[in-house]
Parts: sequence; structure tokens; C-alpha cells
Amino acid sequence: MTDRERSIHEMLKDAPSLNDSCGAVHTGTEGGSLVLGSASSHSIAGGGGGGGGGGVGGPFGAPNSLPLRNHSAPTTPMSPSSPPSGNGILSPTDSGSGSIIRTSASKIDSLKNWSISTYKCTRQIMLEKLGKSQRTVDSELEAQIEQLRETQRKYLSILRLTRAFSSHFQHVVVTQHALADSFADLAQKNPELQKEFTCNSETQRNLTKNGELLLNALNFFISSVNTLCNKTIDDTLLTIRQYETARIEFDAYRMDLENTKPELTPSAAALEETQRSYAQHKEQYEKLRSDVAVKMQFLDENRIKVMHKQLILLHNAIAAYFSGNAMALESTLKQFNIKLKSPNAVTGSWLEQ
Repeated sequence: MTDRERSIHEMLKDAPSLNDSCGAVHTGTEGGSLVLGSASSHSIAGGGGGGGGGGVGGPFGAPNSLPLRNHSAPTTPMSPSSPPSGNGILSPTDSGSGSIIRTSASKIDSLKNWSISTYKCTRQIMLEKLGKSQRTVDSELEAQIEQLRETQRKYLSILRLTRAFSSHFQHVVVTQHALADSFADLAQKNPELQKEFTCNSETQRNLTKNGELLLNALNFFISSVNTLCNKTIDDTLLTIRQYETARIEFDAYRMDLENTKPELTPSAAALEETQRSYAQHKEQYEKLRSDVAVKMQFLDENRIKVMHKQLILLHNAIAAYFSGNAMALESTLKQFNIKLKSPNAVTGSWLEQ
């Protein structure tokens, strides 16, 4: 027993320590195995054989392989100067990031230019209201613009009154139609007054028919004047508003150029940029001024032609109706290609159509 214990202690002294064996391993992968040194394995195995299998292989025996988890840093750390990919070519993600950066820079530049232009225009408007800045004036063109706006206001007033007249007159026509039906019904139920009721019923039906024709003429007049006021004139006024905005921008950059002193300018590039902006806004202002003059000329010709036709229609239709001239009223509507709608016409079924 004493010899056995001594042989075991000697074998343990001769074998290398486990700390030294683990310290000798510097690399490895997770889930891998570590094979212990052959000298240690043979020494323990030999000791077990010498002891006759007296339990040495149990408490002191070691497996042939030991799983080891690598907790150390990678053997080849990534250098900060290494390329983003293995072959040195930018990946699609890198190129996409570059395009996003360029788009963002473009948006920032646009926002910057818009902010500067808005500030200058607002400052110009305030200085003009305070009388501290001179504005570019085209007396002839501005007089025409003011006259056009006044004309639109008056035409809109005519349009509003004509719509009111048409609405009230439509109620009159509806009332006349109902009155004609009532007279006709009473003519059937009162034989002693049948002739009188029938005469009044026919009179109201004729008034209703002529009233429907006059309503057609009024609706045609309203539609034409509405198109002239709210579409044709509005299109020209939109160009005028663009012209007025261009005029404010031109005056703002003109004032900047006048206030720029060459001796105080930090660089020649800044002075050149100011002159370039002034020339650009001046060209835009002159172009829009020419467009406004041309549009107003064509608008005036079109306005005279349209109103000449509509005023003749309105006059002839109203005069014919209130004079009781039904034939003249129908002739007026045919002259202006207005579709006649018979008040007593009954629409057929969809099978007949």
C-alpha cells in the first residue's frame, strides 16, 4: 500500500501541470477538441497499469480530448486601414450611401438657396412699405393690370346678379306650371266655369314654355361669363402674380448689387456671384413682363368678342319674352345655337332611346 501511494505521488510530480498544458494553447475554435500531451497520458496510463487498476484511471485519469471554448481575441485583428471588402472594391451598400449623401447635400443646398431668396424678398417688401427702397415701376402695364382686376370684379358682380335673377325666375316658372295644372284640374271639375279655367290654364302654359326658353338663354349667358371670369381672366392673373413675384426678386437682388462695395467685398467670387444672380433675375423679370403684355392683349380681344355675343343674346331674349313675342324668343335661341327644351316634353324610357 505504501509503495502504491509513493508510485502515484512520483508520477504526479513527473507529469506536467494542467495550468502549463492549458497555457500552451493559444488558438482554437469553439466546439473543437484539445489533445493532451502524449507524455502525460502515457505516465498516467503507466501508473495505472503498475498499480494493478486500483482506481487510478478513475479519479486521476484524463480523457483523450478536452473541449475548449476560445475566449481570447482573434489571432489576426482587423486593421483600421483595411478595405471594406476583401477584394478592395466598394460594395453596393457603400455606393448607395454615397448617393444618399449626395442627395442630402443637394436638398440642403436647395433649402439654403430658398431661405436666402425668401429672406431677401421679405426684406424688400418691408422696405418698400416703409418707403426705404425704390421699386421698379412700369406705369402703363400696372395701369392695365389694375383695370383688368377692376373689370373682373364688375363682371363677377354681373354674374352674381344674373344667377340671382335666374334663380328667382325659375321659381316663377315652376309656380306658373303648377298654376296651369291647377286651372286644368278645376276646368274638369267645374263645367260651369270650364271655359274660363281652360283659358287661364293655356295662358299659364304658354308663359311656362316661354319662361323655360328664357331660362335656357340665362343659363347660357351665366355659363359663358363664368368661364370668362373664373378661367380665362384667372389664367392671365396667375401670370401677373408670377410677374409681380419676379419683380420683387429682381428689386431685392438689384438692391444687393447696389449696396455691394468692391472695396468691402471679401473676394471677387462673391461680387461675381451677386452680379450673376442680378442678371438672372433681371432676365426672368423681363420675360414675364413680356408674357403679361401679350396675354393681356389676347385677353382683351377675347373678352370683347365674348361679351358682345352674350350681351346681344341677353337683350334679345329678355325683350322677346317680356314683349310676348315667342317666335322672336325661339329665333334668338336658334341664332346662338342654344338647345331648346320643351317644358311639356316627356322623356321616353331607356328602351325607346
